[in-house]
Amino acid sequence: MGENARTNDMQNPSPWLAFYGDVPAHLDYPAVTLYGALAATAQRVPEAIAWDFFGTSASYRSLLESVDRCASMLAARGLGPGSCLLISMPTSPQAVIAFYAANRLGARPALIHPLSTADEITRYLDATGATMALTLDAFYPALAAATPRLPLATILLARIADYLPPLKRVGFWITRGRKIASVPADPRVAWWTDALHAAPAMAEPPRGTPQDTAAILFSGGTTSLPKGILLSNRAFIAQGTQAARWCRLSGSDSMLAILPVFHGFGLGVCINAVLMAGGKSILVPQFSAAIVAELLRRKRPNILVGVPTLFDALTRDASLANTDLSCLKVCFCGADTLPRVVKERFEAMVAAAGGDVRLLEGYGLTEAVTGIMAMPLDHYREGSIGVPFPDMLAKICAVGSIDEVAPGTEGEICIAGPALMTGYLDDAAATAQALRVHADGRTWLHTGDLGRMDDDGFFYFTVRLKRMIKSSGFNVYPAQVESVLREHPAVADACVAGVADEAQVERVVAWVVPRPGSAGGSALAEELIVHCRHKLIKWSCPREVHFVDGLPVTKVGKVDYRALASRQSTRREGISP
Repeated sequence: MGENARTNDMQNPSPWLAFYGDVPAHLDYPAVTLYGALAATAQRVPEAIAWDFFGTSASYRSLLESVDRCASMLAARGLGPGSCLLISMPTSPQAVIAFYAANRLGARPALIHPLSTADEITRYLDATGATMALTLDAFYPALAAATPRLPLATILLARIADYLPPLKRVGFWITRGRKIASVPADPRVAWWTDALHAAPAMAEPPRGTPQDTAAILFSGGTTSLPKGILLSNRAFIAQGTQAARWCRLSGSDSMLAILPVFHGFGLGVCINAVLMAGGKSILVPQFSAAIVAELLRRKRPNILVGVPTLFDALTRDASLANTDLSCLKVCFCGADTLPRVVKERFEAMVAAAGGDVRLLEGYGLTEAVTGIMAMPLDHYREGSIGVPFPDMLAKICAVGSIDEVAPGTEGEICIAGPALMTGYLDDAAATAQALRVHADGRTWLHTGDLGRMDDDGFFYFTVRLKRMIKSSGFNVYPAQVESVLREHPAVADACVAGVADEAQVERVVAWVVPRPGSAGGSALAEELIVHCRHKLIKWSCPREVHFVDGLPVTKVGKVDYRALASRQSTRREGISP
């Protein structure tokens, strides 16, 4: 830290430090890549369990050996420094291994939702220049349909059953495996298990530096396409160190990795933070209350992190009523605003099951890996999203400026610190808009979120300035959905907004102006929803379609989506499938 920064800190002390307890204000961050951090953990606790996947597990020694072998296999197929591997996978051993293997080679893994459509995959391939991809056999058709224009040299195909114990593997093939279409002959295809077993040991030393891009994740913006977010090794190392220390995560702890690896929260906390601490990550490829309830009973994890819809679903699962939940020591909720009723129901359920833990809120965004502030474990404040992590700074600025406002005043949440992104992929204008140098000489991320800070340094989230919907823990980009709707010949114009929903936090709703000659009605509403399902990931598809004669506008001529959302449209016909 330079002298100017030190002087500024003295003049404007961070009031939240008084609530850190035994957490240091500043932490030491190893100057290594993610692979280097994993190798250090493997050297420190080689026989400790790194991951568990439905009863199959791997020690840190075994995980590192698999990563090295995977790196050798990828290098033989042309992956190297600066090149891109597209990972379209659920949370699974293959995804974890491939991610760290790409990092070992100095490559840039881009992680996307495995249910992405062919159109979406085409855009991701075009944006990243990926030369090879990893996905499940069940998702091969979408990837194959995306590649005629942007051909891949290699398509690695994995199976969920690859790492299942024998009995579960048989059960998988009986219940679900039979439904997976066979993969046609494709010279680009290499099967994960065959390729990995055939790969020689990696002889070359690890590549890459702490400043290199460790991952490309995708998030929202004001355009029709999600932006590619460039996150360095340094950012992941900083955020992982901070989160582990904040949660008091040790090598004896385990965490349910429920959130997906293409999500900053899932990759940054559930995987990286756990592996840096030497703990155990219990991999969950698909969320369901029943699966999580079973894992809570059988695996007894100490730490549970998720989104409001996850905790809401757990409170509604009757099987947890008879489950001993005394194993839980830390529960954090992020990504969406936590409804008070969900918090109270979850805490009551845990208490009735022998546990004693609060469901605490946190805050973060993909542009800073994920969580950058959270409620202190020993200092609860109603309605707050917590205080910044060690070495992270936060303040409230007047909207549209870099001027800080007084405590209690609403404005834009701005953050600074080592976990920030390096920028947006091939978008200098958006990067300059988001990352700005303030008067203190630091680079601050303008989050696009409104909030306030109280006198003690606790922050409170108000609303997103960016027009983005949070539905079931996933980002939905209205401009993207509107663009797809306008492609339909019966649509003259469309507006998409999020409507408050207890189960989903926000429900995706579309208001459509039909073209002359199209009367709307339930048949067209159904047709438009199906149209969206062919073009968009399911989380982005409207749950309701309403027909209106015209879209309301603000005084400056912009579509007033807030008015539509609040009044649910005055003239409508629609469906809710």
